[in-house]
Amino acid sequence: MGKRVRIASTKQIVFGTFIFLAIAFGYKQSELTSLFKSNAGEIITSLPIELPEYEYNINTSQFTTVEGTIENGQVLSEIFSNFGIGINTLHAILEAGKDVFDVRNLRAGKTYKVLKDEEDQSPKYFIYEPDKINYFVFDLTKEQDIQKGQRSIDTVRRQFAGEINSSLWNAFSDYDIPSSQIPALTAKMEDALAWTVDFHHVQPEDQFKLIYDELYVEGELVGIGEMKAAWFSASGKEFYAIRFDNGDYDGYYSLDGRPMKRAFLKAPVKFSRISSRYNLNRFHPVLKTRRPHLGTDYAAPYNTEIYATANGTITRIGYTKGNGNFIKIKHDDTYSTQYLHMNKFAKGMTKGTFVKQGEVIGYVGATGLATGPHVCYRFWKNGKQVDPLRENLPEPAPMDQSYMPEFNIVKKKVKQELDQIPFNVAVDKESIADANS
Repeated sequence: MGKRVRIASTKQIVFGTFIFLAIAFGYKQSELTSLFKSNAGEIITSLPIELPEYEYNINTSQFTTVEGTIENGQVLSEIFSNFGIGINTLHAILEAGKDVFDVRNLRAGKTYKVLKDEEDQSPKYFIYEPDKINYFVFDLTKEQDIQKGQRSIDTVRRQFAGEINSSLWNAFSDYDIPSSQIPALTAKMEDALAWTVDFHHVQPEDQFKLIYDELYVEGELVGIGEMKAAWFSASGKEFYAIRFDNGDYDGYYSLDGRPMKRAFLKAPVKFSRISSRYNLNRFHPVLKTRRPHLGTDYAAPYNTEIYATANGTITRIGYTKGNGNFIKIKHDDTYSTQYLHMNKFAKGMTKGTFVKQGEVIGYVGATGLATGPHVCYRFWKNGKQVDPLRENLPEPAPMDQSYMPEFNIVKKKVKQELDQIPFNVAVDKESIADANS
């Protein structure tokens, strides 16, 4: 076992230096000790001590930093070449870090930094920042590796109450929610309530309340954290979703301890609208004739993510003239679903692949007989196509009664907080006491 090395503190170093110099000028050590104790703060603060600056777990004060933004169509090899980094070095680093970083995830508009040696200006580290929280450090030294890191995050508990006048988006933007955070906040709200609230049919005067975390890095709002609880009122009906995680149960639960999560998602895409319903006598916009439309069309922008609405196994995947790129999933002996007109499939989707509810299986397109970007969602029950919006799907099993006392403690506290949030007011975060304190 190696020896332990004791590192002296700054104060000890300063004190020792002070003693050494003062003795040289004829002071006794006892006199110097008293003098130092009465003036230590002034002595230390007046010394020109420069502490190293650490970022990305690197002493960045030792390097020259060059910042840049990835341009459209720019690839990593081009960026590396601009800094004199050879293709062999890049391949070696990507191979070593293949389980950490996929070069296909490089995105235009994102920032990067190159840390260069101050003396010879040779690049030592390349840092890619896909967002304001996460970063990847490419070690260009002999280590030749990639490490993923995360900035220190401060969490602030937030409350929000709103009423829908035109759309869910406007219900947020009418208040002080930054537009950059609305998609994430809407998505997390849907995650909590999407199995019981049909967000494609929200109506004016529908109301909702939320308790969630905001994420800050160095005082800047960078994202939405966990949704703690949600409440929604529509047509006189109230829905509560309480976040509960005790190791055995993890998810959102109703007040009676029943999982909010259902066997099937309400829709295979988020932020979309129903452009055509299940209709046995629809006029086809491409074929110009009346024929049954046995699916539900959800219009959404190109490359919007398409989700599997339930756990299951892919039984068919491919392309036909009518369906375009499509995937069919068997969920059990009773139910199957199909997703048509995809622009492309998600990575890893093949026949026989098991997918989980909410997993991305493809991206919205207009392949096959389609007039615009959408996904046609088809639903089979016992081998017959039916309208999923009219199906009474099975309810999930309730929480085991032995866990209800623990859940009721959480529920009581969170429900009380939800009920006390006033309407038509977006509560400023500075006025909210952190419930975790």
